[in-house]
Amino acid sequence: MPIKSVNEATPLLFPRLYMCSFQNPFASTIYYFTLVWLHIIFIIMFFSIMSGGSMHSGLVGLVCLAIASAVCCSSVGSSNNIMCLESERHALLRFKQGLVDDSNALASWKSEKDCCKWRGIECNNQTGHVTTLDFSFRYDVYVNYTEVPLRGEISPSLLELPYLNYLDLSYNDFEGTMIPKFIGSLSQLKQLRLRRANFSGPVPPQLGNLSNLHTLDLSSNDFEGTMIPKFIGSLSQLKELILADANFSGPIPPQLGNLSNLHTLYLSSNDFEGGIPKGFQNLCSLESLGLAENQLSENIEDSVETLSCAENTLETLDLSDNLFWGSLPDLARFSKLRYLYLDSNQVNGSLPESVGQLSSLELLDLSGNSLSGVITEAHFLNLSRLQILYISGNRFSINLSSDWNPPFQLTDGLGMSSCKVGPAFPKWILTQTNLTELDLSNAGLSGSLPIQAPNLQYLDISKNLLSGELPNCWMQYQELQALDLGKNKLSGKIPSSLGNLQRIQVLRLHDNNFSGELPSFENCTELRVVDLGNNNLSGKIPTWIGQSLPKLVILRLRSNEFNGIIPFSLCSLAGIHVLDLSHNNISGGLPHCFNNITALAQDYIDIPVNLILELVWKGIEIEFGENLAGMRSIDMSRNCLMGEIPQSIANMIELKSLNLSTNYLTGKLPENFGNMKMLESLDLSRNQISGKIPTSFASLSFLSVLDLSHNKLSGRIPSGTQLQGFNASQYMGNDGLCGPPLTPNCSRDGATQADDNKEHDNDGLISLGFFISVVLGFVTGFWMVCGSLLLKTSWRYAYFNFLDNAKGWIYVKTAVYKAKVQRRLQRSMEILAFREMNLIIPEVKKFKADVEGFQMSLLSLSARNKYYACSS
Repeated sequence: MPIKSVNEATPLLFPRLYMCSFQNPFASTIYYFTLVWLHIIFIIMFFSIMSGGSMHSGLVGLVCLAIASAVCCSSVGSSNNIMCLESERHALLRFKQGLVDDSNALASWKSEKDCCKWRGIECNNQTGHVTTLDFSFRYDVYVNYTEVPLRGEISPSLLELPYLNYLDLSYNDFEGTMIPKFIGSLSQLKQLRLRRANFSGPVPPQLGNLSNLHTLDLSSNDFEGTMIPKFIGSLSQLKELILADANFSGPIPPQLGNLSNLHTLYLSSNDFEGGIPKGFQNLCSLESLGLAENQLSENIEDSVETLSCAENTLETLDLSDNLFWGSLPDLARFSKLRYLYLDSNQVNGSLPESVGQLSSLELLDLSGNSLSGVITEAHFLNLSRLQILYISGNRFSINLSSDWNPPFQLTDGLGMSSCKVGPAFPKWILTQTNLTELDLSNAGLSGSLPIQAPNLQYLDISKNLLSGELPNCWMQYQELQALDLGKNKLSGKIPSSLGNLQRIQVLRLHDNNFSGELPSFENCTELRVVDLGNNNLSGKIPTWIGQSLPKLVILRLRSNEFNGIIPFSLCSLAGIHVLDLSHNNISGGLPHCFNNITALAQDYIDIPVNLILELVWKGIEIEFGENLAGMRSIDMSRNCLMGEIPQSIANMIELKSLNLSTNYLTGKLPENFGNMKMLESLDLSRNQISGKIPTSFASLSFLSVLDLSHNKLSGRIPSGTQLQGFNASQYMGNDGLCGPPLTPNCSRDGATQADDNKEHDNDGLISLGFFISVVLGFVTGFWMVCGSLLLKTSWRYAYFNFLDNAKGWIYVKTAVYKAKVQRRLQRSMEILAFREMNLIIPEVKKFKADVEGFQMSLLSLSARNKYYACSS
């Protein structure tokens, strides 16, 4: 179509200038000014051509004018920046009024007049309309201690932002309110992200009006067990749907199969049932599917077949932690598959060799199933990109040649726990020098420990038959955070180089034959778990445990040969949850500083994940995994502890298990023992504890295991539902103890109430039955004896004659016996006097001789005096 005028040619030749003219008045002036100059240039060019000038010079002039106009318009845009509209600015301020900004995260909303420069706001740089509202302030307690999530209400003033296409309120706290219904009226929205914003209730159906929506993220909220709304299946433009960890339930709605543009679908960590809907056969653009941690139950062959339309696009498939069953199908057709998670299901059978054809595969996790069969080199034939391999918890038999050189170099994890890997340590594992995690527990390995992966962070070779001494070269594993070599046959001393592992958090060398004293772990300040139980370690418990390991949560030294006293520095372990020093030779008294152990006084936890620990719980050794976080236990049984139980022990109000049995503890039980209301197991048996059981014991309502036997307790067993429900054997061996269930009842002085009741019963007979029998007996006896004497004269004479004869006989016998006694007494006195004289006479003779000698000495002295006097 021919251009009839310069006015028509200007928008075509200079479209940017034409658009600029509508953005602000100054640009409009430039536009019309340029239009005038175009008329002049066209006139000049016309006369130039008509007068014989070249067409080339005219075109050069037009190009120069176009460049000049573009520069002019750009200068207009740069010199006069587009500001947000005043109406939208006021709408944002009203929105801010409904929020609670504790950390002043929206400070810029006051200082800046232009709302396009406010935090979380983006505008169209040509029109000034607000297009983006992003409040996903990712609060991380370990990074930012000052900025906290926003709270409050979402104001409907957002409806005054007609061009808003991106709304992100993630990681804030809207205090369990429902998603506002008016959000469904923001018709221009393309992305709606409400992740972890503390919304609850059902999803409002008004969101079904957002026909332009490309991304919907409602994950990590609480939708109270409702089903996924069917209207989401009508959002035909959706490409990314994230509903993970949102407390949805029921079957997955088949309407989601209508979202043919979908490339990302995450429904993990909900409570979905059934299988994968057949409608998913239409999701031919699907790249990532996450259905982990649900209750989905279906033959896995059918599930994989349902996803066949995405065989050329699917890169991530996560079906872990469900109830899928059956045999694994051929997965080779999913040529772009990079991440395959099938762990923690009920899949059985063998592993198809076709898995070795997944040349793009980077992660394969089949752990925690019932798979079996032989793993050969064919299963890894083309897996050159493989970085992570987990097949633990199956019954695989690994049959790889000793000189096999794998086509991959694992850079993350290798897990073959509970598979038959040994007896020899596989050489091909030694080629994986970039490993960060290695789990070969319960793999039938024997021999020594050859490890050559300096980047290891997690090493578990427990429950094998490793023997010999550990090498003393652990200083090269500076990245190591967890080391578990428990339940082997290792011996010798614990290497001192382990004390150089500054990042280690878990150290487990339990159930071996290690001996000697503990090396110093003072530099291992990150230690959370130290488990050295069931060895032959000796010496005193080091004081540095309490001084240098402030983050210690579990200390297990049971069944060794430690001696000495319990160091008071253990009271500095403010985060301790499990303290097990049982079955040693520890002496002295219990520390009086237990009140310093705050973790046993409040609910605080810092235990590494995926930790499984064997603990004696209620007299039985039990494995604790996820429930280890709630464990609070002290076990110091079978030692040589003496003294009283300190009063401060009752301050550990979160303690659940206390075992001080088989020691030499004395004194009385603390009166405030009942403060430990969470106590479930208490064993104080086989000590010398005396006094009464405190009445506060009746407050221990969670107590399910109790043993106070073989002590010196006395008095009444306190009345309480739990205390009377235990077997009498748990109180036996305390002679002064009474009351149910040991005896029926107690009296006030501690005697059994049964004996007391017997005495009271006897008193009752005396007051009634006894007096009746006395009266009857008196009457009967009187008339049988006295009556017969009164009525029968011959009986009366014979009776009194018998009394006279008896009296004479008794008198004669008494007189004769008295005479005999007197004679014997007189003879004894004479013998005694004679013996005393025999003892005294020699002494008298000696005394007489001494006196005579003394007199002779005096006479001799007198004679000498006279002689000297005469001589002078």
